[in-house]
Amino acid sequence: MTLGFPDELEAVSDDTAEVDRVLDEFFEHGMARAGGLDGVYTTMWQLLRKSAGGGKRLRPKLVMASYAGLGGRDLGAAAQVGAAFELLHTALVIHDDVIDNDFRRRGRPNIAGHYRSSLAVAGLDSRAADHRGQSAAIIAGDLALAGAFTLLGRTDVAAPVRAKLLDLLDEAVFSSAAGEMLDLAYSALGPGSAFGKGPDAHAVLGMTRLKTAVYSFEAPLRAGAILAGAGAHVEDTLAAIGENTGVAYQLVDDLLGVFGKSSTTGKSTTSDLAEGKFTLLMAHAAGTREWSEIARIQRKSEPSSQDFADIRRLLEQCGARDHVQAVAAAYAQRGRELLTSSGLGAPLQAAIEGLLAEATARNH
Repeated sequence: MTLGFPDELEAVSDDTAEVDRVLDEFFEHGMARAGGLDGVYTTMWQLLRKSAGGGKRLRPKLVMASYAGLGGRDLGAAAQVGAAFELLHTALVIHDDVIDNDFRRRGRPNIAGHYRSSLAVAGLDSRAADHRGQSAAIIAGDLALAGAFTLLGRTDVAAPVRAKLLDLLDEAVFSSAAGEMLDLAYSALGPGSAFGKGPDAHAVLGMTRLKTAVYSFEAPLRAGAILAGAGAHVEDTLAAIGENTGVAYQLVDDLLGVFGKSSTTGKSTTSDLAEGKFTLLMAHAAGTREWSEIARIQRKSEPSSQDFADIRRLLEQCGARDHVQAVAAAYAQRGRELLTSSGLGAPLQAAIEGLLAEATARNH
């Protein structure tokens, strides 16, 4: 399948029907294989398929916009690569929910939540149901992660291009794992610990890039350029745009994780605080007089809803909320400036600008 350029660029960046077709084939094949084993495994695949649905397909859109804007015409190959990045996102989201001990996603039970509820109804005690639910989620996330490499490895492109794309996907996984590990380590040094004020803002921003920006923005934009044969300079330019926008995206996500509304975000607005996440909000607060009170509250073994409300108030009072909003805006602006000065064609700039604006100016 081919696409025109540049007239069809906007349609390609917005239309993910071909990506959905690739994902449908992947899940149909997985469920068919599972059907030959046991119904429990088939249910796992059905839940995994559901987890991969309903998103905005941001990462595939970035792949396809970059590819089409740089002259690529093979929609099938672009969709295959985009679907691989969507499966990677699915895997990381599932695993992230396990790490954060979350049982809901997008306002409904996630995979761990589904199994926890089913097992609780069957009479299993809550601790065992939690453990088995999270175990099932880890398995499902592993399947999605392996599937991302499978899809990319089957992309019908020249062997050197496929190898480069696989290396890129590997780097995305490697960076995200590093970011998650640093997130865990920094949280252990946060306000609920006895180890001082924790890492500084520079370290937290580095963790933020690794955790989100690389796999969600830098790698998808770079993948489109690789697929189009655009060259190293264009790849690096797109990656720099993605880095700044991705950091802004995660900072907005951190704000929503504390100050958002669960009914809008579909996620808990207390889990980050309960887990002691050391985000830029906390890094800023650590240098203020409100820090000792925040630390005192977070040292509680079972903080109440009023405790969480008090932390939000203190984060606003010390200027942490305004500071993170300003830093996020600065990163987003830097991304836009890099895009404007990139020398990329106007249609590509417009398509990427639209996608990046959608990603950073959001309330969910």
